[in-house]
Amino acid sequence: MRPEITRENEYITSGDTPHLLLDRLTFNSRFVFTELFLNTVFKSRRQARKGKYYTNEWIDSSHEIFTNVERCGGRIHITGMDNIRNSREPVILLSNHMSTLETMIFPGIIQPLIDVTFVVKDELVNHWAFKDVMQSRNPIVLSRANPREDFRIVMEQGMDRLRNNISIIIFPQSTRKVAFNPAEFNSLGTKLAAKAGVKVVPVAIKTDFWGFGKFSKYLGPIDRNKIVHIAFGEPITVNGSGKEEHLRVVDFIQSHLERW
Repeated sequence: MRPEITRENEYITSGDTPHLLLDRLTFNSRFVFTELFLNTVFKSRRQARKGKYYTNEWIDSSHEIFTNVERCGGRIHITGMDNIRNSREPVILLSNHMSTLETMIFPGIIQPLIDVTFVVKDELVNHWAFKDVMQSRNPIVLSRANPREDFRIVMEQGMDRLRNNISIIIFPQSTRKVAFNPAEFNSLGTKLAAKAGVKVVPVAIKTDFWGFGKFSKYLGPIDRNKIVHIAFGEPITVNGSGKEEHLRVVDFIQSHLERW
């Protein structure tokens, strides 16, 4: 059953959310959460390999991970969902990137409200566990090795997705980092928005609930004392080159991180 996370403007994990007994019996380690995550990944992978991983399946698998965060003692707070729900045209969502978690739960939050895809690194599309699922979602794939070529790909394929009423999630940082450095937050998204004539939606996230793993960055420890925060800002109309709007997105993210 899907959690009711998209009906209102704000979502907060209920204090009555049951905490799995097995998770408590394993001393609140990462064990149960990791097992549940891998179960979802492998089930989705099987569906995708059979050509049966459609939009509903994408939402369902994302919701499974969302729910398992809560079942393992995590708390989630989301604000500003009306800013997505009320969009009458495709938008570009610009978010900081902190952990694996946002990539996994964004589809279950955003896709029920608007059609969406990601700009992703090629390593994710080629990863043995994730490639079948990611390829099924028609993402925009970048190498991060050739900025000029990546720019061309985003401009061309981004315009194509937007013309087909598909919104785009972009993580302008080169990689996932807990600390937010505005200098590493590139303006690719606002440049695409300026060219396409669409709005950008700033997204601030704090997802260090799920850390980096020593042997696999996708299977790190979890910290139940850290609340998962996601805030969607009001859509911003991009004028000219988009420099001012880019700074507004950065300010939105910084101000929320400081508050959290």
